[in-house]
Amino acid sequence: MKKIQDILTERFGAAFEAAGYDASYGQVALSNRPDLCEYQCNGALSAAKKYHKAPFMIADEVLAKAMEEPGNAGTFRAQVVKPGFINIIVEPAFLADYVEKASCDPFLGIEQAGEPRRIIIDYGGPNVAKPLHVGHLRAAVIGEAIKRLCRACGHEVIGDVHLGDWGLQMGLIIRELRERKPDLIYFRDDAPEDLSAYPEEAPFTIGELEEIYPFASARSKEDEQYKAEAMEATHQLQMKRPGYYALWQQIIKVSVADLKRNYERLNVDFDLWKGESDAEPIIPGMVQRLKDEGIAHYDQGALVIDVAEETDRKTVPPCMVLKSDGASLYNTTDMATIVERMDLYHPDEIIYVVDKRQSLYFTQVFRAVRKAGIVGEDTKLIHVGFGTMNGRDGKPFKTRAGGVMRLESLLDEIKEEMVRKIRENKNVREEDAEATAEIVSLSAIKYGDLSNQASKDYIFDTEKFTSFEGNTGPYILYTIVRIKSILERAGEDAEDAPLLAPATPEEKDLMLDLAKFGPMIGDACEELAPHRICAYIYQTANDFNRFYHATRILTEEDPARRAGYLRLLKVTRQILEKSIDILGFGAPDHM
Repeated sequence: MKKIQDILTERFGAAFEAAGYDASYGQVALSNRPDLCEYQCNGALSAAKKYHKAPFMIADEVLAKAMEEPGNAGTFRAQVVKPGFINIIVEPAFLADYVEKASCDPFLGIEQAGEPRRIIIDYGGPNVAKPLHVGHLRAAVIGEAIKRLCRACGHEVIGDVHLGDWGLQMGLIIRELRERKPDLIYFRDDAPEDLSAYPEEAPFTIGELEEIYPFASARSKEDEQYKAEAMEATHQLQMKRPGYYALWQQIIKVSVADLKRNYERLNVDFDLWKGESDAEPIIPGMVQRLKDEGIAHYDQGALVIDVAEETDRKTVPPCMVLKSDGASLYNTTDMATIVERMDLYHPDEIIYVVDKRQSLYFTQVFRAVRKAGIVGEDTKLIHVGFGTMNGRDGKPFKTRAGGVMRLESLLDEIKEEMVRKIRENKNVREEDAEATAEIVSLSAIKYGDLSNQASKDYIFDTEKFTSFEGNTGPYILYTIVRIKSILERAGEDAEDAPLLAPATPEEKDLMLDLAKFGPMIGDACEELAPHRICAYIYQTANDFNRFYHATRILTEEDPARRAGYLRLLKVTRQILEKSIDILGFGAPDHM
């Protein structure tokens, strides 16, 4: 659906033209003085310079022409304010009709892309055999919201977790397992060539894996022989030694099962569970082509691609493809992953949701794949860089003991706080407290993160984020639950009742919010900015609560007006629930 703003722009553009001025001066914007009007057209001020006429005279002429059109009188009323502003107020009946049409639209007024893009979002990046920690939170939460946001606008979106499942960390685990469990079939000299001959059950738990890796990593830094043996194990794995490869598959299986469990708690899911290992077979051919075509060259023994450009204000070093010892790097794997993505999925856009401190790295990789012809100019490569999640001391978020906090521990901590607060509220039955707390705690975490602009650092304040007051997830959910409660007490279906023209300022403010939903989602999608949705629903929740406190809804004596109120509540709930679904969380029935 068109924005009300765009409808008004068309009407005032026609009025400027009818008055003898260029239609482009008819641009209408949201008012920066909502106490005076809802929209403004300031084109007369600009037109005055071109037409050498006082702006208020131009504005008077334009408004006169606008009001000559029969349809405009039912759409808006306006007045000229010196020196030449045209202040516009939307007519209540027009507004109600606009919101009614949007609410009946299957997409709630969200304009669907005329030419849908195929988008791959890389937003996980966990390493196998390691637990998720708070450093993984922002990538998961922001990436999931962007995925849902783009889908809401009609784009085809593929989410990829992009596992760290290759390299020395695997060799370290294999080396340590061989010492601890030497009798396993995977380590025998006569280990079967047939991978189906190995046991289905893994010879370790996720808990054991998570203890083994840091132990082996620390030992390798002190024991050169141990590290050399781990590197040899890595080499044997990459050469597909059957026993090691079968063991690696077990490591992946156990790790991914645990990762999926934790991501499920965050209401985050991926379409692809690919990892660095999937790109490994592509690397030799890619490297050879880069050398053959002169795209890459050797510099001090390393194979590099020059990616600096004349317009660079800061030094952009060459993108290294192979180290001087011939080993590949993250750069190599990421370039090969893009080769695979282009071959398999032909995306129009690839979005990486990764820490903003990796900005230079992505500049190098993006330029390298374009220079190599791996990606054409018509494919967008975007790095959505996010800031750091800090504790109340302003430093990166830690446990009370000063260590890196596991994500599961953070989720449990927030849930415990929500259980305590919910049990203080007698509206929730004791047996429902745990399930409700799980829902509300997820809103606290996700909204607390997403309400900040992604690129900015923010303070993770448990006390603030779990509050039922202020700009928080629980406050938004409390508003939705309040609407559900009123509709439940109404004991009737208001689906067929039409929205009536708003009769009070509070009712009109709420309808103006609802009218902005579709356009807001479109703008947030273009900007890849979930924080805009948070700002919108906070404003809408506030305006709903003002309407609720100023209005007798269930005790309204006029049946038509009461039914109209209930219909307005249904539309508000519908839009708030759609908003939080895009953000990646839901609302309980009671709080």
